[in-house]
Amino acid sequence: MYKVDYHHHSKFSFDGKDFLEDICKKAIEIDLNEICFTEHFDVDPKDVSYGVLDYKAYHECIELCKQKYGNKLNIKRGLEIGEPHLKPYLETLKNEVEKMDLDFIIGSVHNINSVKLRLTMPSKTKSKIYEDYFNEILAMVKIADIDVIGHLDLMKRYAFADYGNYEFEDYKDIIEEILTIAIKRNIGLEINTSGLRNKVNEVYPKIEILNLYKNLGGKIITIGSDSHSTNDCFSYCKQGYDLLKACGFEKIYTFTKRCPIEHKI
Repeated sequence: MYKVDYHHHSKFSFDGKDFLEDICKKAIEIDLNEICFTEHFDVDPKDVSYGVLDYKAYHECIELCKQKYGNKLNIKRGLEIGEPHLKPYLETLKNEVEKMDLDFIIGSVHNINSVKLRLTMPSKTKSKIYEDYFNEILAMVKIADIDVIGHLDLMKRYAFADYGNYEFEDYKDIIEEILTIAIKRNIGLEINTSGLRNKVNEVYPKIEILNLYKNLGGKIITIGSDSHSTNDCFSYCKQGYDLLKACGFEKIYTFTKRCPIEHKI
């Protein structure tokens, strides 16, 4: 098994707890083959990530870690971009990304209309909460320059306590539209295992979405712990691999210079 963690945050992200070098050491200790750092990046001034990432320092730190540990660990440089489809910022985002030397970009929805997901729920019905979220994912996948959809169905993390999980069949049509467009645009899907570390107790996205993606012909899948500390590096990723096998997937993907590379599971 080619062991990877393709969603990891360090102190270069606003919510990262540990230094990049310490995370590399932990990855080697647990025998990872490859890790991709996906630091938060956002061009919406209202987002908490705005202006936080020092890309020059991030780039240099990755290069130093490659020099130190590159013979034991493949180290990739990525971003997790929040709402990369917002039309007022599309040109700005494009210009910023073009300046960067990146292997991988996760596209994520953390906000709707610049409001955090958990703060969009009051006064809404359960149906409207999930509907609005999936519509935002649909808007993203139509135009964003990304490599994979990050933690698709993340909304359940915030809605679970008060509203419960959603029923796949209730949103199957829009989810199928999202996946169909993603496949057509060569955008992959992330298995994000962080949901197994909280009360939701299932990966993002749920197994029905993974099965639908497979049935539609989707192939590009990455696995990430969405870790913000060394302690959670590769956390529950083994379960992610097992889930992939159960769904009939035979390959896992990594990226170099934003080109997907397949590995047998």
